[in-house]
Formats: sequence, structure tokens, C-alpha cells
Amino acid sequence: MQVKILDKKSFQQDLLDWYDKEKRDLPWRRETDPYRIWVSEIMLQQTKVDTVIPYYNNFMEKFPTLQDLADADEDKVLKAWEGLGYYSRARNLHTAVKEVRDEYKGKVPDTEEDIKKLQGVGPYTAGAVLSIAYNVPAPAVDGNVMRVLSRLFTIYDDIGKAAAKNKFEQLIREIIAENRASDFNQAVMELGAVICTPTSPACLLCPVQKHCSAKEEGVQDLLPVKAKKKPPRTVHLKALVLQDENDRFLVEKRPDTGLLAKLWQFPYIEAAEETDEDIAAFAAEFGAAVEEEVNYYYDVKHVFSHLVWEIKVYRAEGKVDNIGSHQRLLTKDELKEFTFPVSHQKIMQSLEEE
Repeated sequence: MQVKILDKKSFQQDLLDWYDKEKRDLPWRRETDPYRIWVSEIMLQQTKVDTVIPYYNNFMEKFPTLQDLADADEDKVLKAWEGLGYYSRARNLHTAVKEVRDEYKGKVPDTEEDIKKLQGVGPYTAGAVLSIAYNVPAPAVDGNVMRVLSRLFTIYDDIGKAAAKNKFEQLIREIIAENRASDFNQAVMELGAVICTPTSPACLLCPVQKHCSAKEEGVQDLLPVKAKKKPPRTVHLKALVLQDENDRFLVEKRPDTGLLAKLWQFPYIEAAEETDEDIAAFAAEFGAAVEEEVNYYYDVKHVFSHLVWEIKVYRAEGKVDNIGSHQRLLTKDELKEFTFPVSHQKIMQSLEEE
């Protein structure tokens, strides 16, 4: 592929000089351990840096080595991930480190062929770990990188399509500084995060402005091209906070697959009716001899990438004698030991504030 940068060495030098002087001090950048870099990259997917830092530090404290994570119970791993969202990332990571422990003698693979065999490791994660930890000149193309490249080369392909991502990966292979692959990939990501931002890019501060075709043509605000997503679907729910005579709360574990798999929650139903009769009948299913009426408590809203949960929360108190194998009665202190999705953490927080 013929690239539009006339002087590749000059581009590399300008980018790397800027990175050496301006790079942010992030905890995973103080590491060369491929396991720790791998964890940070998984956490950073679809999550902001400032959000990830405390989670990363806490996770490393609990699981400082790959062996520690591989040997850990899944519930403890999910609890350490609680609040980061996209829990399949944690489950895939946990499965993959077990694969490394069992099949690669605890050493994270250092080739594209082997590392891509691991559970949940796609082209981006593979390239990030290989380049950052091992200095392998492999492409690590995320949203920041695609935005930078689309502007550098005025590429109008829809970045949401696989063909465009393949094109960007090939571009990186052509322009990467092979002797500094780790710094190069991180520098492009950093440029997209702090300078070449989605809106109002800081072109006047950009270290590679003179190499940028979009800046030269004045079209930087038109790039990258990305088709609009469908608006998220709204789902109306009614959650039941059912407290028994021993001040324990009824919770249940979600199915092993699907959205928020294996996390715990307060029981809920879809809000098919405007009245409270359906939630009262729901409470009765647990054999609850409710002392008072089932009362509306407050609302919780949580936005996923593809849907919105609007939850009306109800409270009830009384004897509970009909619960399933996937359900528990827990005290407030015991609730803290289980992993809940953010929406249900909000419900727990309201209980703590009482």
C-alpha cells in the first residue's frame, strides 16, 4: 500500500520526540510485564483512562501475577472488576490466563499466531501486548489510532467496517518504527487521546501537523467517517427489594451466559403494567407474607451501549420461604461480598444510606 507520508523517518521522529516529552504517567507504562500490560489493555477497551487507573491498581494488588489470577476463583475476579462493566472481558481474561498457565508454562506468548489463540484476544489486544511488552512491530489499532490515521491519510472509509480496520493495520505495519514499536504504538494512541480528539482536534499543538493530509486540506473535522448507530432500546423494569424478618435481602444470580452473566441482582420483572399489582404478585411468588403493601421506592436508570434500563424500585418486608437454588437471602454486609451490576449497586447504595 502506498502511503501519503513523504518522509516516514521524519514522521516517526516527530511523533516519538513528542511522546518522549509529553506522554502521560500511567501505572501500566511503568511496567514491562506482559501480563500487567495485557490486563491494562483489556480494562481500557471502551473505558476511559481515569476510570481504569484505580481499578487497575486494585486488580494488581489482588492478582499481582498471572499465576495469581489464573488460580483465583471467578467470583473474586468479577468482584474486583465490579463497576467496570463489559464483564465478558474479565471472564475471557480469566480463561485466557489459565490457558497461558497450562499451555505456555505461564509465559504470555510473544508471537501473533500464538497470542491470538487465547480466549478474548483479538487483533488489537494481541498487537498492543506484543508491541508494548515485547517490542514486536505488530499493529495495535483501536478507535484513537483509526482516527489519527484517517486524518493523516484522508481516508474516508467507514471505520466501523472490518475492511477499514484491515487497511489501518496494514498502514501501521508500513509506518511503524520497528526499533521502537512499543513507543510508536503508544504514541499514536496518545496522540488520538489528547491531541487528535474526536471533536475540535488541537491541530496547532499536533507534533505531526506537517505530515497530516486532513489538516492540509482543511477536512480534519470531517474525519473519521463512522456510520451512526441505532439509538439504544429502552426497557422498563420493576425491581423488588424484599427484606425478610431477619433483615436479610433476597438476591439472585443471573444466568451463566448473556448480558451481565453470573452477576447478582435484586429480582425484577419487565414493567408490563402501570399499576403495582404485578410487582405485588411477583413478591408473592417467593412465598412472601408481606407485612405491608409493596411500596414504590425510587427510580434507577442505567445506559448500556445498545439499551437503556429504566428501573422502578419497590420495597417490601415480610417472611420469605420460597427461594430457588440461584437465590440467596443476605444481610447488608454480606451483599458487599457479591458482584452486582452498576444499576443494582445503586440500589444497594440507597440501602446503605438509610
